[in-house]
Amino acid sequence: MLVPRENARFVLNPHPILVLDRPPIHDVLPELRLVDGLMPVVEGWQVVAQLTFCVVDGPGEHGCVVPTVGGADGLDEIGAWCSAVEEAGGAVVVSVDGLADGFDWSELFTGGRARGGFVASAR
Repeated sequence: MLVPRENARFVLNPHPILVLDRPPIHDVLPELRLVDGLMPVVEGWQVVAQLTFCVVDGPGEHGCVVPTVGGADGLDEIGAWCSAVEEAGGAVVVSVDGLADGFDWSELFTGGRARGGFVASAR
């Protein structure tokens, strides 16, 4: 399923993070909770980061495609994000129900409103 570009944020903070607003995979991702300050790994999922699109692929029929171009980020920013995904071996995928430009990162990772975790790159 396609996630509209305006429903996605590609963040380098300093690790690659993909924040999605109401994606079709929201309910199948695990609740995002840091464990001893560490990001949980989402088993059975993979991410493919390209300059034109990003795919988050889960088990079975679950997954989504996000266009990377057409947003506020330029090609240089998206290129840096894609390179960071490659270097990190994946990205943190965060799904929220209601994305605001100024959301509170600490609440995002501890407030129980987000789902997701670290998703490894496709091999």
